[in-house]
Amino acid sequence: MKTVFFISLFIILYTYIGYGVLLFVLVRIKRLFSGKEELIGFSESELPMVTFVVAAYNEQDWIVDKIKNCLEFDYPKDKIEFLFVTDGSSDNTPSKIDDFPYPTGVKWSLYHSPERRGKIAAVERIMEFVETPITIYTDANTLVNKMAIRKIVAHYKNPKVGAVAGEKRVSMAEEDSANSAGEGFYWKYESSLKKWDSELYSVVGAAGELFSLRTELYQAVPKDTVIEDFYMTLKIAMKGYKVKYESGAYAVESASASVGEELKRKIRISAGGLQAISRLTPLLNIFKYGVLTFQYVSHRVLRWTLTPMALIILFIVNIPLALSGNPFFIFTMLGQVGFYLLSLIGFLLEKQKLKFKMFFIPYYFCVMNYSVYAGFFRFIKGSQSVVWEKAKRLEKEETIVK
Repeated sequence: MKTVFFISLFIILYTYIGYGVLLFVLVRIKRLFSGKEELIGFSESELPMVTFVVAAYNEQDWIVDKIKNCLEFDYPKDKIEFLFVTDGSSDNTPSKIDDFPYPTGVKWSLYHSPERRGKIAAVERIMEFVETPITIYTDANTLVNKMAIRKIVAHYKNPKVGAVAGEKRVSMAEEDSANSAGEGFYWKYESSLKKWDSELYSVVGAAGELFSLRTELYQAVPKDTVIEDFYMTLKIAMKGYKVKYESGAYAVESASASVGEELKRKIRISAGGLQAISRLTPLLNIFKYGVLTFQYVSHRVLRWTLTPMALIILFIVNIPLALSGNPFFIFTMLGQVGFYLLSLIGFLLEKQKLKFKMFFIPYYFCVMNYSVYAGFFRFIKGSQSVVWEKAKRLEKEETIVK
């Protein structure tokens, strides 16, 4: 029983703390031998042509702001083409794109199909029209910083780079809710891990809010793929290319309106993560993929498989060990009970719409791990559709950028 306890404790601590610490140390060691990686980039005349793809589904409240945001990019207008795809949209999103007064010289296209088959089907449908060497993808309900394209493109000077992931940032509620506090903290930690992953070797998957790839490396994925951005970029990494992380290119997205709304998204991602793991089993071969396998298992696989189970096992086996009178196990039992009580208080405070951030992070942590179990049952039942209802986001006037 003690062995099970310590194995479970190790898995949990390694997944959420240990990997980050180890990654930080490995990056520092790498710098000692090879120096800090320097980004050279292209000269102004060398800047490549890019296609900026905006995927939108019923985003009539956001799409005009998104177009204005696109037109503010600091990148030569003759070297960028905007491609809007609005498959399935039943509101005014397509007409607002079509009627927008674009400045002279801006190259843009609208691709709309009334049939809604999911984002990956929409993207695959329009990829045959992309003729530029680099394709950048983003969502309609995010705002991207002005220098993003330059920052992303600079990495492609290195022929070993096959994809570049931007940073996701979450705009918070002015009065911190349980979700915005937890989600914001989570993404800040995730950004640090991705930055170190990138410097050590490669990012383990990209977020769909902002990522890019060499167009020639685009490969159609199975139609039922749930988290296509993650799957697409890992397939590129498996070909021997690096997926780099660029924190200087970021997309800002509003936090979900509540933890309940965020839970919808987390369950979908968990189901998609388990689906991806089942399809990327060759990547578990560390003898073939080396550092990439180490990063993949440490950063992703454990979170979606062993760690949520380890949390429950740790609590269960700690009970008889604590009852034996051992002070260490009594302490760990009290620590676990205290943590889950904080999470429960966070849940109750959210229901009452009260503001105490210290309780919200434990609550968000528990919600994340619950979503893995819910996602698992969706995965084994095959009930997670690529077409899903969006989580409700905070209204624009309710948010500030953090």
